[in-house]
Amino acid sequence: MHNEAFIAELKRESASTKRILERVSEGKFDWKPHEKSMTLGRLASHVAELPGFLNSILTMDDFDFTKGHYKPSLAKTPEELLNLFQEKLDEVIHTLENTSDEKMNANFTLHSGDRVIASVPRTVAVRAMALNHLIHHRGQIAVYLRLLDIPVPGLYGPSADEM
Repeated sequence: MHNEAFIAELKRESASTKRILERVSEGKFDWKPHEKSMTLGRLASHVAELPGFLNSILTMDDFDFTKGHYKPSLAKTPEELLNLFQEKLDEVIHTLENTSDEKMNANFTLHSGDRVIASVPRTVAVRAMALNHLIHHRGQIAVYLRLLDIPVPGLYGPSADEM
């Protein structure tokens, strides 16, 4: 099985994700940098819940937004963010450990009703729809933290706040 590489990468990225989620200040959950932006609390909750979407990619053949497959989470504290993230991370690692290569190479379809957003092999969906998605939003949180003058933790080495 080639899932060991995904598991190792997920565990490595999860350490950086936890460092970001720990910095989300309780009093700043309602803050957003722009009217079109998510609040910090919603964005951080989305990052914390994304391993659950990865689990859906691994266990479902298709995911339809119109069927209520997605129920957004909204944590209220940094501890809730970390607990949600760890719970979803543990679930997806367990699923990855038990997902065959055949299933990983089978297609996964993401759609909203009749509109197909993507239909790709699970290996592509795991990377593009879940892991890269999480990393992208984690980077957004880093920008939010900077704008709030909250020290940004290093993600792939020391940050300017750690030098």
